[in-house]
Amino acid sequence: MSEEKNTTIDEEKTEDQKLEEAVKGVVEDTSKDDREYEKLCSICHRPESVTGKMIELPNNLYVCPDCMQKSFDLMNNGQIDLNQLMRMPGVQILNMQDLENMMPKQQKVKKKKEKKEKDEAPELDLRNIPAPHKIKAKLDDYVIGQEQAKKIISVAVYNHYKRVVTDTMDDIEIEKSNILMLGPTGSGKTYLVKTLARLLDVPLAITDATSLTEAGYIGDDIESLVSKLLAAADNDVEKAERGIIFVDEIDKIAKKKNTNQRDVSGESVQQGMLKLLEGSDVEVPVGANSKNAMVPLTTVNTRNILFICGGAFPGLEQIIKERLNKQSSIGFIADLKDKYDHDKNLLSKVTVEDLRNFGMIPEFLGRLPVICTLQSLDREMFVKILKEPRNAILKQYQKLLALDEVRLEFEDDALYAIAEKAMEKDTGARALRAIIEEFMLDIMYEIPKDDSIGEVVITRAYIEGTGGPVIRLRGQEVPMLEQNTTTRLGR
Repeated sequence: MSEEKNTTIDEEKTEDQKLEEAVKGVVEDTSKDDREYEKLCSICHRPESVTGKMIELPNNLYVCPDCMQKSFDLMNNGQIDLNQLMRMPGVQILNMQDLENMMPKQQKVKKKKEKKEKDEAPELDLRNIPAPHKIKAKLDDYVIGQEQAKKIISVAVYNHYKRVVTDTMDDIEIEKSNILMLGPTGSGKTYLVKTLARLLDVPLAITDATSLTEAGYIGDDIESLVSKLLAAADNDVEKAERGIIFVDEIDKIAKKKNTNQRDVSGESVQQGMLKLLEGSDVEVPVGANSKNAMVPLTTVNTRNILFICGGAFPGLEQIIKERLNKQSSIGFIADLKDKYDHDKNLLSKVTVEDLRNFGMIPEFLGRLPVICTLQSLDREMFVKILKEPRNAILKQYQKLLALDEVRLEFEDDALYAIAEKAMEKDTGARALRAIIEEFMLDIMYEIPKDDSIGEVVITRAYIEGTGGPVIRLRGQEVPMLEQNTTTRLGR
């Protein structure tokens, strides 16, 4: 009996020891996680790296010296000294449990990494940056056409990251090559930038200029562009300072004409963006788009951030047309006034003066030295977009039906019919998805009902609404294929 009692006691001890070890392991892991993050003031939410040594209070509350002294100054008009009060034992002015319930949850700020030594190699190296022809080759896999635009972007990005890498290696300072992209809607401006960021493995922030307003007005501040990039870089400042910011709908902040009201989302936003485009230290909130007392701030330098601004610029073609007609309407070599009415690539003839007449200020255009234009899509380009890119729309639907063990094919005439419908909508490549979704709805709904269906062929008659798709059952052979095989065997 005594031996059995000893064994049970030993087992209980071992279980208690195991429980204690597990608790210790959890405490050690949480303490390690806490070491990675800075302490934040429970009142002003500034990190310890900004305020200095924090004053620790019960229930995991921290108060910076500035806030503690200000609170005493408000209570007794500055008669209480913080340093003397903290030395007094057993002083408690308020209930810490109530204060903890009143405080909202804080954002966590990672501690900044220590600066690397000079002997260590930087993360970006000239050998790691892909050459312009390699960048363009990758873009060709996803973007159809736009050869000149892809070439301009590849060279500009390559030169930009060479500038980032060789920043401190030479006395010659290379200026930043920000890009201004012009092109009709649906021509692939945003898609180009997304593919570019995926290729270079750098953080990318895609923002919209329509929500930007002058500081002090309702809307997003200009610094919100950088705060979105910081969020895309997981709040890593060093990583964000080498990222890409794509500002879409940049034509919406053009200077308004013939208006007597204050323009808080036009010319003033362009002037506010000048410091970001050129490069400056900007204080941005961590985990939010607007500055307030509840969010910690951090400083980001925009000197090595590549800015790409894109817009459709409606009405710019008319400005270009008026300039060209004025130049070619004098003398014996005068052209007809309707010469440029049907020119689809009129945007490629744009000049800086045309953009100024549109409403962009010259200081803003001077900080976007690289201007590239995207062509409008024709029928052949629509057909190529449908079937040639690596993630083409037709390949996506073929993959979806292949999961149901059904083969999906498109006749060439059907592809041209889809392209013609897309051109009628005049919304660029975005129209293709809407058209295919419309006529593929019934097919995607009916096919899972019947397991005997093995192949579906989309015809032009089905696209135009005058017929239906060709459906073949599993094991069904086509006579034409049999004739071809017999003739081949006969040979």
